[in-house]
Amino acid sequence: MKNRRLNRKTRARNYFKQQNLWLVGLGLVLLAAVFIFCSFKVGHYVGEHLASRQGADELKKANMDARNTPVPTVAMGDEEGQGPGDGNATSIPFVTAPPQFSGKSILPVVQYPLNKYAHVSERFRKLQQQNKDIIGWLSIENVVDEAVVQRDNEYYLRRDYKGFHNQNGAIFLDENCSLKTRPYAMVLYGHNMKSGAMFGFIRHYETLGYYKNHPFITFDTAYEDGKYVIFGVGTVSTRSYDRDYLDLAKLSASTISWRREAIQTLQNKSIYTSTVDVQPDDQILLLMTCVADETERQVIAARRIRTGETEEMLVERVQRTKKKAY
Repeated sequence: MKNRRLNRKTRARNYFKQQNLWLVGLGLVLLAAVFIFCSFKVGHYVGEHLASRQGADELKKANMDARNTPVPTVAMGDEEGQGPGDGNATSIPFVTAPPQFSGKSILPVVQYPLNKYAHVSERFRKLQQQNKDIIGWLSIENVVDEAVVQRDNEYYLRRDYKGFHNQNGAIFLDENCSLKTRPYAMVLYGHNMKSGAMFGFIRHYETLGYYKNHPFITFDTAYEDGKYVIFGVGTVSTRSYDRDYLDLAKLSASTISWRREAIQTLQNKSIYTSTVDVQPDDQILLLMTCVADETERQVIAARRIRTGETEEMLVERVQRTKKKAY
């Protein structure tokens, strides 16, 4: 009887040992599978990032080569009857003139001052050989130097500048913005990458010193070059019933009161008190990216540098900027 009990205990111990060994083995297999999966994902992400950087570097070289192309001395197609894209394109000169404020309730449609029929510049004709969706080039000295594409607001969320799948996505112009005439507002989107890629740099603008060292944005389109000065950095809501809501439709509208309201929202939500003034007839450039709260967007707001203004003059204003006390 005693031996039978001992045999039962021995069998039970052996059974539990076998079960424990099986569980340990299963755990090790699962850990190995998780490790392999994570390694694959990391490797895939690194590969996409490297491919994205390689593609961006190729575009930068193409952009530099196009910039160095001699500028023809002939005037751009001013012949009557030519429409957008007709005739021979030349490089488009840098223009800073904003539309003239009429004092009326509605802002007028504004043609490009030196590109009446919205011809694509020779520089961008060359860039569009890489991808026909390339419509602009965004640069901030020592911060960002990237092509800007436009299609719809979904396509380039997970595609690079050449249209290849990539988690970094690309910087793209809002689908509702038409460039056939000079738009009063342009909104650029990009992912808030931890690596600093795309619009990952925007968070650095929450530091006053960083803003003061990088207050200017160059954004050239296929139709006109442009330089902008930053007047606001903040976070806005995408929900229409929130107090912090920014109505992009009003910002892009030609109704002066609506534009004034949207500009006021940008100024109110900025973490800085800026002495850079903004008027309803100024051309506005926004850089927008996601934050932890999916209903909010971090934004940098800038306006086109006006005729008669110099960077030195604006730097003096920027240096007087202070952080708001909340």
